[in-house]
Amino acid sequence: MQLKISASRLPIPPLLLLIAPFFLWGTAMVAMKGVIPHTTPLFMAGVRLIPAGVLILIAAALMGRPLPKGWVAWLWIALFALVDGTLFQGFLAEGLLRTSAGLGSVMIDSQPLAVALLSLWLFQEHIGFWGWLGLGIGVTGISLIGLPDQWILHFLNSGTIVETLSTASIQQLFASGEWLMLLAALSMAVGTVLIRFVCRHADPVMATGWHMILGGLPLWGISSTVESGQLQNIVPSDWFALLYATVFGSAIAYALFFYFASSGNLTSLSSLTFLTPIFALLFGNLLLQEVLSPLQWVGVSLTLVSIYLINQRETLSGLSKKVATSEKTMTQQQQVLEASAKTINKVTLPVRKSESEMLP
Repeated sequence: MQLKISASRLPIPPLLLLIAPFFLWGTAMVAMKGVIPHTTPLFMAGVRLIPAGVLILIAAALMGRPLPKGWVAWLWIALFALVDGTLFQGFLAEGLLRTSAGLGSVMIDSQPLAVALLSLWLFQEHIGFWGWLGLGIGVTGISLIGLPDQWILHFLNSGTIVETLSTASIQQLFASGEWLMLLAALSMAVGTVLIRFVCRHADPVMATGWHMILGGLPLWGISSTVESGQLQNIVPSDWFALLYATVFGSAIAYALFFYFASSGNLTSLSSLTFLTPIFALLFGNLLLQEVLSPLQWVGVSLTLVSIYLINQRETLSGLSKKVATSEKTMTQQQQVLEASAKTINKVTLPVRKSESEMLP
């Protein structure tokens, strides 16, 4: 990955800076999961958004970024805030209440599956063989993660879907945190597509800051109405976890991501997304003693493979074309050599008769 980073100007190695956003997002998921038992999910989601948005706006102002102008720009920012702020963080916080941090991170980082389909529909982006293969593997992985184990085992044993489903099991499925995480991933995917339209009318850094603030305010409003005891049970360690998730997991992570996205190869940067659930699963196991079932581990592995294939589909397609071109060139060269050999075999050399044979 070629990025405009000078190692002499930065005290931190560039590779660590590249990995930092995904490390921060994964560990912030673990930090949020540890706070949930002591507060309410929607309040926590607002805490992660609004202060981080203020920090980004301050940084954008110091960088001289222009403010959004015109009602069209603010309309796009408001829509971006609703989808990527309110819905995404709301579903994420409610989903974390019902699932593990590592599993939740895997579900969130499955959003490239939806992004690929939306980009194909809206922007006619090429998916190709590797992309479709990744989508198929991803659907399988998400099914193994999100569906109850008894459903999958019953289906593998019986081979029928109808007998596997029941009213109680369907209610259990839609009450699980995995489906909320899928809704969060879908919201994030739509937000990723919306940012293209937002950037046509507003500066992306300013839009990011404002969408965090505008998206967090409804969460606090809903929290004040339907939730209670948001601050009563929070202990000092929870405040540090919230501070980490807000400053590092939101403000700094997004700032680094947008910096690299604006100065380097976005496709190469996006390929590092699969690191986020790895960090979340690792620290969720170390700090929260979270354990996944064997089927869910298989689903996690398939999901990571699918995310890599989708993000690297153009690179893999290019390698396939190079191999095919090389094989075609070698075949053509072999054909030329064979044709030359046949021509040489057909050449007849005239033999001059000796003088004795020429005498009468």
